[in-house]
Order: sequence, then structure tokens, then C-alpha cells
Amino acid sequence: METTLKTKPEPSFAFRWIILVVISLAMFGNYYIYDSISPLADLLVKQLKFTDANIGLLQGIYSVPNILMVLIGGVVIDKIGTRVSTFIFTTLCLIGAAITASFSDITMMAIGRLVFGLGAESMIVAITTVVGRWFRGRQLSFAFGLNLTLARLGSFAALNSPSWASVFYDTYKYPLLIALGAGVISIAMAVIYWGMDSYAEKNYSLRPVPKQDEIRFSQIFSFSKSYWFVVLLCVTFYSGIFPFQTFAVKFFMDTHGTTREMGGFLSSMLTLSAMVLTPLFGLLVDYVGKRSLLMMVGSLMLVPVYLIMAYTQISLYVPMAMMGLAFSLIPAIMWPSVAIIVDEAKLGTAYGLMTMVQNIGLAGFNFLIGWANDYSNGYTMGMWIFSSLGFFGLLFAYLLRKSELSPSGHGLEKGIAKTVA
Repeated sequence: METTLKTKPEPSFAFRWIILVVISLAMFGNYYIYDSISPLADLLVKQLKFTDANIGLLQGIYSVPNILMVLIGGVVIDKIGTRVSTFIFTTLCLIGAAITASFSDITMMAIGRLVFGLGAESMIVAITTVVGRWFRGRQLSFAFGLNLTLARLGSFAALNSPSWASVFYDTYKYPLLIALGAGVISIAMAVIYWGMDSYAEKNYSLRPVPKQDEIRFSQIFSFSKSYWFVVLLCVTFYSGIFPFQTFAVKFFMDTHGTTREMGGFLSSMLTLSAMVLTPLFGLLVDYVGKRSLLMMVGSLMLVPVYLIMAYTQISLYVPMAMMGLAFSLIPAIMWPSVAIIVDEAKLGTAYGLMTMVQNIGLAGFNFLIGWANDYSNGYTMGMWIFSSLGFFGLLFAYLLRKSELSPSGHGLEKGIAKTVA
């Protein structure tokens, strides 16, 4: 008598993409909380007598714990798995948002932002690792692009909250409570992901995920040159984007005379562009490759935009559109490139290390730009700093291309068509 062994089916296309939507909505809340400070900057100055340095502190202190935490978090993700780690980190985000919304003095609000940052970046590392593992070899860049699109709905909603939630902007307090509500959405999605991932483990045939037998920080020295060029590009790119957005609404109001609502919309153009174009750019590079070359193009776009805004009265839509293109193109390529370069067993650690270095830049440049604005009593000095970051991004993208065209390259310049051929 023949015995038929039942083999579990692979997860369906629909199941994979539902997982993607769920974890992306968890990131939605994370992004909303992060960007909730920028539209409030002028209210915090008027109602709480904060300076630009205080505003920079609220945004920059978010990154301080992540100078070490995301590396630890990345190793922990590889050790205990994405389900538990995503839930733990998302809980920290919610606690941090609650603290910030509950106080009015700079010290306690900064502590709340610090606790939020303690969980937020490690949560992003965990979710990025989830995407890398569920979609490796399956239109990875497109999946990353869609993940960022849904996550950035949070940024778009936060930056435009002076318009759709204008009734709450008589005081700084209510917008912070809305941000707390976004944190509740995040924790709910983390619980749903836990359930779906557990279900998949029991009912589907999943490719086994390599696990580390021990936590070894020494492995960070084993990463290749290409990986480190991606890391350096990451820190220069995001240090030019997010610290700019910290002060963007206030900058547009003070320098170009816009309303808070228009300033919020202009700042959100970066997010809107990325929401639409990031998945499309991701799909493009999946097929054509040329990843480092396209990251050079994106970096080049950033060099002039800040000086255009500082020294000309040209329509702000022009430089913001250029910045939006770069903000769509580079992340669509940069994050999935790590999954191509690094062994899967070290993926959480690799993303953690990359995010750690990114947060050194975000903390430093938020503090620096806040100081520069107060010191110079304006924004020009800060705009020159941002422009120089675009140049260094271009340099690191060039060095990455040079490395990938060498015999030790990892295939970043190859697309699906070339791989198949």
C-alpha cells in the first residue's frame, strides 16, 4: 500500500501581498508620529516659546538611541525572529508618543521622542527584514517600493494635517494626540502580522530562514566594500532630506511667505512623489538593473535644490519636484540593494548597522541645522550644508558603481532580463 506524503503548499501570491500591506500599515503609524513635529514647529515656538534648537532637539533626539540600538535590534531580529521583535519595538513607539503628548516642557517631550526613537528605527529594521525574506527573488525592489509607499502615507497625512485636521491646530496638544492614535494603528498591525506569520509557519511550506547560533558583533567587519558605500550613501542622502523636512514648513512660511497649510503641502510633495514613483522605480530596476548609476542620478538632483530655494524666488514646486524624484528613486534602489549584497543570515544585522549610521547623521544634522538657523538668524547656512550632502551622496554612489563593475561585484548592475539571459 502506497503512502502519500502531504506537502504543504507555498504561500499564495495574495497572502504574501496581504502580509506586505499589514506590515506597511504598521510603518504608517511610525512615519506619522515621526513627521508630526514639523507642522507644529511654529505653534511650539509661539505657545511654548521653543527655539529652533529645541525643535531640532525634538527631532534629533529620536535618532540618538539608534546610534547603537538599531545594531543591537538588528542582531536581536536575527536571533529571536521578526514577530516578537516587531511587536516589542512597536510597543516602544506607542509609549514614546504617549509621553510626548502628555507633557509641555521640552525635557519630557524630548524623553518621549527618545523612547519613540528607541523603538521606531528598530521596528523599521524588523519590517525591512520581513520584506527582504518574504520577497527575496520575487520582485524584491517592487515590494520594497510598495512598502515605502504605504508607510509614507503616514508622513503625507502628518505633513498635511494642518489642512485635513485644521480644527485641531489651535493648540499644539491635539495634533500630538492624533499622532498617538497613529501609534495605536501600528500596534494593531503588529499583532495582525504576528498572527499571519504564525499561521503561515504552520500551514505553508516556507523557505527556511538561516538563524545565527550566537550573537556576534564581529560579523559587521565582514561586510563588503559595496555594502559600506551603500551605507555612506544612505547617511548622506537621508541627512539631506529629513532634517530639511524638520524645518521645511517653518522655512517656507518665514522665507517664502506661505501659509502653514501650503508649507505642509510643499513638504509633503516629497512623500507624495515617493508614494507614486518608488514602486515604479523599484519595478524598473528589478528588470533593467543599473542600480548604482541610477543612485548617482538621484544624488545629482539634490545638489542644486536647496540653493535654488535659498537664493531664488522660482516657484517652490520646481525644487520640491526635483527633490521628490530623488526621494523616490534612491530608496527604491538602496534598501533592496542590501538584500542582494548581504547573506540572508546577516540581513537583520546589516540593516541594523546601516540604520545605525543613518541615525548618527540624522541626530547630528538635526542638531546642527537647528543651531545654524539660530546662529545665523536665517536659513542660508543650513541650505549650504544640505547642498554639500548631495555632493557627497553623488561621490559614494560613484564609488559603489566602480566597486560593482569590478570582479568582486554582487550583480547590482544586473536586472532580471540580464540574469535570465
